[in-house]
Amino acid sequence: MTYATRLQAVLSGCAIFGLSAAIPAWADQEITGRPVQHQLNMQTPVTAVGADIYSLHNWMMIVCLVIFVGVFGVMFYSVFKHRKSLGHKPATFHESTAVEIAWTIVPFLIVIGMALPATKTVVALKDTSNADLTIKATGMQWKWGYDYLKGEGEGISFLSNLSTPRTQIGEPGVAATEARGENYLLEVDNEMVVPVGKKVRMVFTANDVIHAWTIPAFAIKQDAIPGFVRDGWFKADKIGVYRGNCVELCGKDHAFMPIVVRVVSAEDYTAWVDGKKKEMAALADDPTKTWTIDELKTRGEAVYAANCVACHQANGKGVPAAFAALDGSQVVNGEKAHQIDVLLNGQKTGKFPTEMPAWKQLSDTEIAAVITYTRNTWSNKAAENIVQPAEVLAARK
Repeated sequence: MTYATRLQAVLSGCAIFGLSAAIPAWADQEITGRPVQHQLNMQTPVTAVGADIYSLHNWMMIVCLVIFVGVFGVMFYSVFKHRKSLGHKPATFHESTAVEIAWTIVPFLIVIGMALPATKTVVALKDTSNADLTIKATGMQWKWGYDYLKGEGEGISFLSNLSTPRTQIGEPGVAATEARGENYLLEVDNEMVVPVGKKVRMVFTANDVIHAWTIPAFAIKQDAIPGFVRDGWFKADKIGVYRGNCVELCGKDHAFMPIVVRVVSAEDYTAWVDGKKKEMAALADDPTKTWTIDELKTRGEAVYAANCVACHQANGKGVPAAFAALDGSQVVNGEKAHQIDVLLNGQKTGKFPTEMPAWKQLSDTEIAAVITYTRNTWSNKAAENIVQPAEVLAARK
């Protein structure tokens, strides 16, 4: 019996106990791989482990319901049928060995009956061996970085940012000017792509604070902790797009770092890998190239919008008592070598609750471009107003 068949059988059993109303529409979930309106139960799983968890959840809910009805049924029956007004008198016995044995053995058997299948599933959740692919997910404020470490696609690396436009979200004190899309706050510019039916080992870490990576349909959730490496795995059995979000409170834009995984066929995955590698090669700028200031400012504006605007704001004013302003900043208007060092290695001043993280994952050209952009934007008029990629490359060594 397949896991889908087992799951359907469990859902049918739930209907007997009046729980069918808690089961969400299958079609909506399978099409979008995200939460749906009026959903009262977990998302439809697309992994074998996810189906086991779903089955355990429903089975244990039924057990709890039976216990609840049984215990309270006997209790209320006893209260109403043996009340003093009907002439009943309280029992005079002090204890009952049979009752003591019964309410010890019966709960023990119930717990064992629930623990055995749950333990099997937990053990399966931790078995990351024999993976076809290994992908590292790095949490950062507020986006995800993905590095394909082993298997087909090895060497691919990219950042995944929220792609919902700010016109749908709005700004502090400014209402949204555009209607929300279907996948509001659950869409990204670079989706993580994996092949269907392949075991994917995920390695998790973070470069600033604790984040957590989860895809409910895969039944995977793991914290990403700075300085530590955690892992988990999934094997999606259905092609589609599946969505999640950071589920560890990580700061101001915690709600704006979604996770999107696209599961494709083996052929489509190979085509994606080839295309992604060509894209990376095209974007791998020659760090020895000399750029004009206008070229760097144009490139830097795009880098700033994708990586910096969430904290420092589009106007460069930052957020008072939270994130430093770049407009008029001593760092931005000071020596460019210091600003390069801040972007490569981060900065801790103790002035703000969230310190400046390191941005080594950006290319030399991207760092040079965004520094040049900030030094020539807003009211900034730095003496050293241009940074070339070669200077960033030299600072990395």
